[in-house]
Order: sequence, then C-alpha cells, then structure tokens
Amino acid sequence: MADPSRRTLADTSRLVIVKVGTRVLTGSDGLLDIARIEALGRQFEALLAQGRRVVLVSSGAVGAGMGRMGLTTRPRELAHLQAVAAIGQSSLIEAYERVFRGSKRHAAQVLLVADDVQDRARYLNIRNTLRALLDYGVIPVINENDTVSVEELRTSFGDNDRLAALVTTLLGADLLVLLSDVDGVFDRHPAEPGAARVPLVERIDARIEGLARDRLGGLSKGGMASKIAAARIATEAGAHCVIACGRDDHVLERLMAAEDIGTAFLARATPLPAWKRWLGWSADPRGTVTVDAGARDAVATQGRSLLAAGVRQIEGVFTTGDVVALVAEDGCEFARGLVNYSEAELRRIAGLKTERIADELGYCPYDEVIHRDNLAITRRDHAAG
Repeated sequence: MADPSRRTLADTSRLVIVKVGTRVLTGSDGLLDIARIEALGRQFEALLAQGRRVVLVSSGAVGAGMGRMGLTTRPRELAHLQAVAAIGQSSLIEAYERVFRGSKRHAAQVLLVADDVQDRARYLNIRNTLRALLDYGVIPVINENDTVSVEELRTSFGDNDRLAALVTTLLGADLLVLLSDVDGVFDRHPAEPGAARVPLVERIDARIEGLARDRLGGLSKGGMASKIAAARIATEAGAHCVIACGRDDHVLERLMAAEDIGTAFLARATPLPAWKRWLGWSADPRGTVTVDAGARDAVATQGRSLLAAGVRQIEGVFTTGDVVALVAEDGCEFARGLVNYSEAELRRIAGLKTERIADELGYCPYDEVIHRDNLAITRRDHAAG
C-alpha cells in the first residue's frame, strides 16, 4: 500500500517541473545518451496522458558540446566554455525535438539568465510565454543561457537545480522532480556499507542539509547540496519536491504511482501568491537588514510587519520600494520584502520606536519598515519557536 504522503503528492501534482542533470543525460564519453532521452520522452507522454502538464529543465549543454567536439576535459577559459555550451545546446534541443516529435509533440527551447526572473516585467513575460507553450501542448525545455552567463558559468542562477526551483515558483507548479544519478538523499555517502535512503522529509533543517554528499566532477556543476537548497525553495513556496534517480527509465511513472522511490520533500505551506513567490526567490535584494530575535519571531512566526525598533544593522544602498533581505543576528536570511525607507533614513531610525520616527526624520510616512503584505518568508526553520 502506498504511503499516504506519496499518494497525496502524486494525486495533487497537475503541473510538474522535471529537472534532469548532466550525469543522467550523458555517458562516460560525454556524448548524449539518446536512449535516456527517449525514455524521458516516453515518460513525459505518459504524464501528459494523465492530464498533467510538464516542463523540462535540462542540463547537458556543455557535456553535449564536449562530446560533439571530441573533447575529453572541460574547457577552463570562459570563452571556450561558452562556445562549447553553444555547440552542445543545439545538439541537446535537436535530441529532445526528435524524441517528442514521435508522439506528435514539440520541444520549445527557452534559455534564461538571472536578470530574466529578477526583473518583475520580464518575469511576468516569461511566465505568460511558458503558460502559452503549455496551452499549445508543447514541452518547454529550459536551460540557463550559458553562452552569455559569466564567471565560469557559476553566476546567474548558479546551477540548474536552482533554476528549476525558480521555474517552479514562477509557474506555481505543484511538484519539482530533480533527476540525478543517485536515488535521493542518504543518511551517509551512498557508496558506504549500510547507507540508507531517506524516503520522506517533512522539514528541511540543519540535519537534512548535513546529509548532502557532493562529488563535483568534470561535467556537472550541481550536487546534493544544491538539490536540497532547491528543495527548500520549492517547499517554502508551496510545492512538493522529489530527488530521484534519472537512470531509472520509469522513474516519473513510478513517482506518479506513489511508489516509495527517491526522497520526497513535502511542501511546508499552502502555495504563496505569485507576487510573494517572485519577491522571496527571484527578486534581487539591494541590501540587507539585520534584525533582533524579537523582530525575527514577529515577522517569521507571527506574520507581523517589521518595525524600526527591531532593526540592528543595515548593509547596501537602497531606496524606498527596493527589495531587501532580512537576516537574523547570526547572518542567516529568513525573509525578503519591499522596504518603506531608504538606506540613509533607516540608518537614522534603526532601533527607534515608531512614535519617535517623526522626531528623528521630521516626518513618518509609514509606521512599518516593511509591511507584512510586502514580506515573503524564505526560511521558516530559522524562526524562533
């Protein structure tokens, strides 16, 4: 009998984001594994036949380019690395289109950089475009635009696990599936004798984060730590997440049948409004505001606004209406919001009770530094209580 949590996860997932990693898509020679892509195509068709909608976030461009060019090591120079990514991207999308065409579907290539989701107008435009593609019955194939990203392809989104999580929040998806070369999170390194898979995570905390066992190689940028971080984003925004083995040619079908495979992370809350999903995870903070324990508790657990009395430190340069990150006194970020005061004003009123703001500034346009309607909690486990 299926675990009730697994059954709920399968039954409620109508829009599914699937991220597949380089290690799943390529063989040891760096070439694309066409059989694996064909298996993904069959599984996607099965999900679509169930009335679900599917978006694919696919790594593999650099690995595919290396294979096509006969390279055995990942280029170190940025321009060469980006050239290889461009070569591989065409190979990657060709493979998906060939497979999907067999079931009278089409692949739509969508290449993104961080600015695309940080800017509110572009964020909304991308969301509308992806929704239109889904309405057409097309499978969007999303990847980071490695050809124009900078700093060794490690800025922008950082890795495709995070990109997949942001796509999940952007579309308000029900489920994020991260397909890797291991079957989920283990209580020790999977290669160690007696290692046991963690089947279900109801809350991502320091213990769960400590189970990450990264082993970065020549092709892949992500690791278990990045997948758990992506799971945190998805679950805090109201989506479930599963990390599972993409080398199982029926993994998606088995997940939708509520089988106990991989590691399932249950959503922490009801889905957030689209506005707060952008605010919490896609918007680019212009500064950081450190608050005391009382303010942290009021904001994160009591759903209250941030007042000047709880502000302890300000970093960055920002103005009224900018997005800022809220951090506890230990430096851990737990929320983001739209600030009602500029950095210069906030420095003057930090620690003051609300009734003293007008005495200090000569005016008091807002009682709150950040109103609760303009706050998104990004990390609940760090909140007091």
